[in-house]
Amino acid sequence: MSVNEDLMVMASDRPLQSAVRDEHLLLSPPHPPKVPIKLADERPVLTVVHYPQEFQEEAYAPPRGVYENDEIRVEWQKLDGRQPFYHRNCDVDEISYQIAGERTLMTEIGSVEHNWPGEFSRIPQGVAHDNRSRAESHLLFYIPAPVTELVSAHRESRAMFPPFPDWQPGEANEAVTWNLGAPGRDIVLFPVDEQQLLDHVHRDDRRIQVLRADPDRGTTWMYGTERIRLGLVTTVPGGERRYRRTLDADEIQYQANGHRTLITQHGIVDLEPGDFVRIPLGISHADVTTEPGDYVSLLSRSGLPQVADTARTADQYSPERLAALNVEVHA
Repeated sequence: MSVNEDLMVMASDRPLQSAVRDEHLLLSPPHPPKVPIKLADERPVLTVVHYPQEFQEEAYAPPRGVYENDEIRVEWQKLDGRQPFYHRNCDVDEISYQIAGERTLMTEIGSVEHNWPGEFSRIPQGVAHDNRSRAESHLLFYIPAPVTELVSAHRESRAMFPPFPDWQPGEANEAVTWNLGAPGRDIVLFPVDEQQLLDHVHRDDRRIQVLRADPDRGTTWMYGTERIRLGLVTTVPGGERRYRRTLDADEIQYQANGHRTLITQHGIVDLEPGDFVRIPLGISHADVTTEPGDYVSLLSRSGLPQVADTARTADQYSPERLAALNVEVHA
């Protein structure tokens, strides 16, 4: 079957060019070389990291690192209650994506109720913050500052006193960290006056911007720098199966809602809510879906190695595996 492939670069939503491909050849191993030359003939299959979206009670644990390099850190966090300290980043903006549950984000530039799955917010470099969570989970992206919002805010933080029912200012600590907020990279931990810290909102015009994707757009890019783009991709059944090859960026995908099959030159894998997958730079890929859904997409100019344990791996390509997908789509 002939398919179209778009050759993309991170900074543009328009292809550099499009190519017509034979889908079987696109996904198959290379022909044996006719001359003695070493070619890229190894195809390691994609690996999937999974954290359940259904809340399971357990003792407090720090956020789990999923992907990380010298510039970016991607974490998954589950929380019920308060963090053990206020946190201040020295070198990065901290962006969150709300997966499930409810969370009060308290910062020096106002507080926000994250009670709607799919919301994004960015804590600027150097702003102290804490969370009060209720059986919730969220993603965290630590990205070198400054990061720019690419869409208008749905709402913004405000002075909230008390920030949640029964709140009383009490003993609190502040942790100052560097190197992407990674565990063990604390600079100093010291006691603070919580009321005094949160009162800073009255002396600062900045506010936390809460972003939500446009449900009528296929891709909504929320944040950008010269080296990253972060947003949400909506998938719907039907339509043309179109391959995409990003020439200058790794892509991290987090399946937020719905089920989807990812077809790539590094294997075919079924994705469910709670799955992470990394598509390396230059690898062609397409989606097959039979139900509405969406996933978080992070494009990074620098490679983002996986640091979490692998839950499962993709299947090697075979004509039979692809044919089964075609039957499912047209059933």
